[in-house]
Amino acid sequence: MKFYLVILFTFISSILCFSQQDSQYTQYMYNTTLINPAYAGSREVLSAFILHRNQWMGLEGAPVTNNFSINSPIGDSNFGIGLNFVNDKIGPVSENEISVDLAYFIQISENYKFSIGLKGTANLFDLDVNKLRIFDPSDPQFQNVKTEFSPNIGAGAYLFSDKTYFGLSVPNFFESYRYNDNNIEISKQKLHLYFIAGHVFKISDNIDFKPALLSKIVEGAPIQADVTGNFLFFDKLTLGAAYRWNAAVSALAGFQISDSWFIGYGYDLETTKLANYNSGSHEIFLRYELFNKTKISSPRFF
Repeated sequence: MKFYLVILFTFISSILCFSQQDSQYTQYMYNTTLINPAYAGSREVLSAFILHRNQWMGLEGAPVTNNFSINSPIGDSNFGIGLNFVNDKIGPVSENEISVDLAYFIQISENYKFSIGLKGTANLFDLDVNKLRIFDPSDPQFQNVKTEFSPNIGAGAYLFSDKTYFGLSVPNFFESYRYNDNNIEISKQKLHLYFIAGHVFKISDNIDFKPALLSKIVEGAPIQADVTGNFLFFDKLTLGAAYRWNAAVSALAGFQISDSWFIGYGYDLETTKLANYNSGSHEIFLRYELFNKTKISSPRFF
């Protein structure tokens, strides 16, 4: 019986490693620096963001993600800078990732800016073998397991106005092994290519509508697409829904507590057979923005 449990766990872990290597977010549009460094500083204010995500509630060993980030323009220059910290736990695996973003902005027309960004990342991968059900404890591949450190670099481009945006990015250029001890390769971090786009439509004086798209391409996995539609009412209340292709449907809500504070919540319901084994995914975040009192700032819808 233990042997079959090990086989089952190995199979599920393999699926997780190949289908979800980068942390997954339903409300990525509120913290785009995670996938595109060219976004850092684009809101023209200091923006701090904290998020907690519980994925596939009720499924033992399901992903749990915590994220803190901050980004800001650098004075009156054309540069922006950002810092991201992500803690991701899946079963016996824990990853801590810290990244620094640097963006440069160019005014290409009266309404549009274009930015390019660089990302430097450090990843610490830890496999806790004490949480595994090992059929043969003397197996050498589970001996002398140590925390793995892997650096990486990425880049992105971002074109935007007050109403429209497009972005293309590769957060990590180098394919690296997360665990490569005793000549055993268990998990390999693959290159991810992201494309984002969105536009804000003015429905009335008090209602804005923003459809958005995120598409992700990873070697060995089908193309993933997230389609989102959010309504903003009276510049305060945000309500929306999202669909992740062949994966999940989501409900989103947010509230602008004050000029600086914004809180948001998202709920995912699986559309695959995995829905039989969990009660959905919950995601909550809080954003704080520090506005420059010497100039009039109006926060964008993205």
